[in-house]
Amino acid sequence: MYKQGDGGARVNAGFGDDLWRPATLSHAQILPDAVPHVIPRARTLAERVDTWREDLSARLARADIAPDLAEAIGSRRWFRGLGTLIGLSALALAFWPDFAPVEAAPAMAMTESARDEFRSQMIMPLALGADSGRRMGATERVVPLKSAPERPQVELLATLSQGDSFTRMLQRAGVGTHDAERVADLVARSIALDTIEPGTQVDITLGRRPRPGAARPLDALTFRARFDLELEIARDAAGNLALSRKPIRVDDTPLRIRGTVGSSLYRSMRAAGAPASAVQQYLKVLSDQLDMDRAVRSSDTFDLIVQYRRAATGERQAGELLYAGIERGGEPTAQLMRWGSEGRFYEASGVGEQRNGLVAPVPGPVSSGFGMRRHPILGYRRMHSGMDFRAGYGTPIVAVADARVTSAGRAGGCGNAVRLDHGGGLATRYCHMSRMAVRAGQSVRRGQVIGYVGSTGLSTGPHLHYEMYRGGRAVDPASVRFVTRAQLSGAELRRFRAALADLKTVEAGAALEDLAPAASEAPAAPAREIDRLEAPQRIR
Repeated sequence: MYKQGDGGARVNAGFGDDLWRPATLSHAQILPDAVPHVIPRARTLAERVDTWREDLSARLARADIAPDLAEAIGSRRWFRGLGTLIGLSALALAFWPDFAPVEAAPAMAMTESARDEFRSQMIMPLALGADSGRRMGATERVVPLKSAPERPQVELLATLSQGDSFTRMLQRAGVGTHDAERVADLVARSIALDTIEPGTQVDITLGRRPRPGAARPLDALTFRARFDLELEIARDAAGNLALSRKPIRVDDTPLRIRGTVGSSLYRSMRAAGAPASAVQQYLKVLSDQLDMDRAVRSSDTFDLIVQYRRAATGERQAGELLYAGIERGGEPTAQLMRWGSEGRFYEASGVGEQRNGLVAPVPGPVSSGFGMRRHPILGYRRMHSGMDFRAGYGTPIVAVADARVTSAGRAGGCGNAVRLDHGGGLATRYCHMSRMAVRAGQSVRRGQVIGYVGSTGLSTGPHLHYEMYRGGRAVDPASVRFVTRAQLSGAELRRFRAALADLKTVEAGAALEDLAPAASEAPAAPAREIDRLEAPQRIR
């Protein structure tokens, strides 16, 4: 509203008495107040809270603590907004919820009477302190038992452990001393007790105690004494223990497995049914003769024969490797058979030759080779008649080939040393040992530990000084490629070749079939008709 005038203080009277006229102003023509006036009309607490909240919102809006990060990037206002974002993110991560289970209050108050009610319905192991059922005070009608009742018989399974005796094993199982000694005496009449292999399981049945506190008498005992023999001890009507032998029919036909090498010799042999122990022996024997990475092709045929025993009861037992061979195009490229009391492998020609090089005495690099050098302790040049291997203190030292120990002890500047005779005029010596594991006159096999790395004698630190002699003269160990172990001749060679020819007549996979039951092992015909119906019918 404005008052109509002539531009000065005078009023135009032509408009009548009503000198006020309505007018419209734009936003630019409105002058804001210098200080906003708030009409204090808040009387209640809710109105005051609303007023405080509006005032706080206005202050926060003026503070501008959360600016738009898409505007004025790199300015002070933008970095202030970035700090606000990082702070709020850290606060949110600090209050991240935990995934641990939340404890909740029980649905009902657990009083003592409620616990007894639940206890009467529950089943818990005695080892966890179970006391199921309500507890009642004894009345005059309760008659106490003279002794707690026991089971009339107890069946146990005892295992003979390594280094344990047969008698102590029975006594630990609960057999009385008299019965245990009687059982050991009966078993010893059939087989030697020390020939029972560790891990043998014995089924024991104990009877009722004759009096309180006494040991339970032995009623029956059964175990597999050997692969082909089962022993059973039972108490007869007179109360005496009697032994009965139950021989088990066993077939000793060796197991022969043939197949294609393929991409992996180990996997192909295992897939063909070869035992893992036989496969490992096969690879070890052939690696002494051939370079397995170069001499064996994927199209070759592997051939192995192992000792194998099949029992009429279904058990099977694999033994040592007897024959290892590789064929290519139908012709054998390698034929090795175990022969002799020492169990060495010989070629089909009767020559036992290790062609694939000697094993390293220690798993370490060569620090000094064979030849002239300046001695690190004596300070002058002299012949170094061996090779030095860098190895840590206590590293096992192994024999490079089969041999016999000719000496083991102190050897001057060589310290603790072991000398081996490999036959054929070849010998090796291992010096500076911290400890020796063999003695003079002992026979060792290839890869057997003979001592441990040390620094005895003239030595500046732990290492192995390895020497090799041919005909009594020191030679460079790196120049020796193989060791001739033995060669068969005469009557022994003829027996060897006859045994090899007989072994190769074994049919491949024949030993994997089940052993056919003998006439005496055929199961008896069921006496009842219902048992005959339930018996499986054999289809022929």
